[in-house]
Amino acid sequence: MFSMTGYGRGEYKAGGLELTVEIKTVNNRYLDVAIRCPRIFSAHEENIRSIIREKLTRGHADVYISLTDKREKEKAVSLDEGVASAYVTAARRIKELFPEAADDISVTSILRYPEVLKTEDAAAADDELVSALTSALNGALDKLNQMREVEGKKLEADMLGRMSTIEELVKGVEERAPLVAQNYREKLEAKIRKILDGVEVDEGRLLTEAALFADKSNIDEELTRLHSQISQFRQICKEKLVGRKLDFLVQEFNRETNTVCSKSNDLEVTRLGLALKNEIEKVREQVQNVE
Repeated sequence: MFSMTGYGRGEYKAGGLELTVEIKTVNNRYLDVAIRCPRIFSAHEENIRSIIREKLTRGHADVYISLTDKREKEKAVSLDEGVASAYVTAARRIKELFPEAADDISVTSILRYPEVLKTEDAAAADDELVSALTSALNGALDKLNQMREVEGKKLEADMLGRMSTIEELVKGVEERAPLVAQNYREKLEAKIRKILDGVEVDEGRLLTEAALFADKSNIDEELTRLHSQISQFRQICKEKLVGRKLDFLVQEFNRETNTVCSKSNDLEVTRLGLALKNEIEKVREQVQNVE
């Protein structure tokens, strides 16, 4: 089991390259990746996302990439023809305005004008740089997952502990449930006797009313499903990627508990049902943190 919250840092230092990748993740229903990197890696963002998708399935991930490149590299020189043309046109206009001025325009002088020539790295993200990025990124992801797994074990322990509490509450409802119909019959009989004041009570009618109430308030099926869901929850927790399964299962817990509360018509069962809902909500909050 993995938590969706964590942090990992990966580094690559060799041959004049210093590259750092940091990844921070938080909860999110789906996988959402935000990348901040030097422009030299812009063309490789989809490859970065692809590597991340291999090791993350849910959560929001912020990826920060920093680079220091001290390697000796070939430089490429590019000519800005528009700027050069503007300088020449301006020089010719000055010659027209000041004919007596010496005309010393030459190719060499034009090359010295600002912004006419631009020097850039000949190669953007070469193979060595891409390899360094991949190494640092995988290192960051591995450390991130180590942290997420540790946190996941804590979440698992907490949820399984609450599942034991839920199981005890369900058992409490089971013990109370058979008494609900009996208490209803006794209260109904006492009320009728008080109203009729000495008149013989129709036992057949009384039994019919009690049977109808018992059938209406029967929660055996709901309790059986709750026990099954508790067992399923514990089994799913043994897997690695459990978030979506547990999220769906907790919804089923809530559905059955709501039915128990609506059918109960008994203060003690209602009290236990509300305690159940409280524990289930705490589990639901933790499930939101699980991948």
